[in-house]
Amino acid sequence: MTDIIESKGWNWEVVSGDFADVWKTPASEVYYLLSRWKQQNKHAFLDFGCGLGRHTILFAANGFDVSAFDISESSIEHTSSWAKEMGLKINIKQGDMLNIPFEDESAECILSMNVISHTDTNGVRKIADELKRVLKQNGECYLTLCSKETWGYKQNWPVVDENTKLRDEQGPEYMVPHFYADYDLILELFKSFDVLDVKHIGDYYTKDGKTYESYHWHILIRKK
Repeated sequence: MTDIIESKGWNWEVVSGDFADVWKTPASEVYYLLSRWKQQNKHAFLDFGCGLGRHTILFAANGFDVSAFDISESSIEHTSSWAKEMGLKINIKQGDMLNIPFEDESAECILSMNVISHTDTNGVRKIADELKRVLKQNGECYLTLCSKETWGYKQNWPVVDENTKLRDEQGPEYMVPHFYADYDLILELFKSFDVLDVKHIGDYYTKDGKTYESYHWHILIRKK
């Protein structure tokens, strides 16, 4: 495999106020996964890129054996402190998603929201291999990827490869790589898994008087 762009996490130091509250609140889709994986009698959960810990805390509070990692030292500190305040036991490490810092077949279910897109095309291929390594047989992973229909893909930002740009906009994601996919590329990237469900979800928001359309793929895969 050719070179992969160096991983770069969010700058959580600039995230505050209402914007920080968003990243402390579990995504609505995750409650379905919580129920699904409980019904499947899964216990070993991995929060892949835990950020401020919203899903780490949710799964730990609901009885899962939780592991988590993130490349950002500040996010690890925040999540660890939050878990301690809640009296929850978690196994948390600082690490790079290109080399997941956990053992082979150590996870029964993995959640990765708004994380895997922060690399280039070869990086996503490497991550797919890493997910397969860490998942137990019949283990599931729910992940999101940026869509080529979203506004960011249409911006004149620095190009890394045919699917990847560097976000040239001030904020927590400044110069963080963004990988964008379409449906055919998703099937190719995860061909070694059972692709159980693929949804294309659009979010709309207004900032400084301008309306933005943000599209993401929501993908559920299972290790064969």
